[in-house]
Amino acid sequence: MSDAATVGAPLRVVIVDDQTLVRSGFRLILNEAGITVAAEAANGKEAVAAVLQHRPDVVLMDIRMPVMDGLEATRRILGSKPGCGCRIIILTTFDLDQYVYAALTAGASGFLLKHVSPEYLVTAVRLVRSGDALLAPSITRRLVERFAPEASCGPPVHADLSALTPRELEVLRLLAGGLSNAELATQLTLSEATVKTHVGRILAKLQLRDRVQAVVLAYQTGLVGPGSP
Repeated sequence: MSDAATVGAPLRVVIVDDQTLVRSGFRLILNEAGITVAAEAANGKEAVAAVLQHRPDVVLMDIRMPVMDGLEATRRILGSKPGCGCRIIILTTFDLDQYVYAALTAGASGFLLKHVSPEYLVTAVRLVRSGDALLAPSITRRLVERFAPEASCGPPVHADLSALTPRELEVLRLLAGGLSNAELATQLTLSEATVKTHVGRILAKLQLRDRVQAVVLAYQTGLVGPGSP
């Protein structure tokens, strides 16, 4: 994670959108909440440069921009050593956009609709900075079920699921079904603390950033499929 992600350190954000009014509005909301906007960018190329220079905790990333889109910028940022520790939230005007699915598979931690309320924007940035995924697994599942078949012609996903214990595989299957930690605990007759431990181990073993990537990977590897109960 970025240096600023330590406990008690100020939260730093880079805002990326080709619309000046959108950037200005988000900056105002975040500043009023005590969140530092380290930089703004109007396209993906500027975003990559800003992240590498300022090393923020969170990036608010638009998808459709000139010069370089948000998808390519997300790949480049998370593929670089300086940027691999930041969290990226995708901004979109569309609820279920194929670009959003592609961004999630590239490592983004979730997405927000641009007309999100100020309160939820602040909550989302803080949530993602803490290491949680912003996108509910059930919404991720809708994205995956809609777009994963279209992406199946791409390169195969290499993930050694054999590293997981039978219990961890069971947790991953249920996680991909959209269950929360509380629901997982009820389903498996475990405490929420134990479920969190299992989820943490799954993410560590499979080298995943968060629950969103775990859901996506479960579909990509064939552990679960569209229509699975």
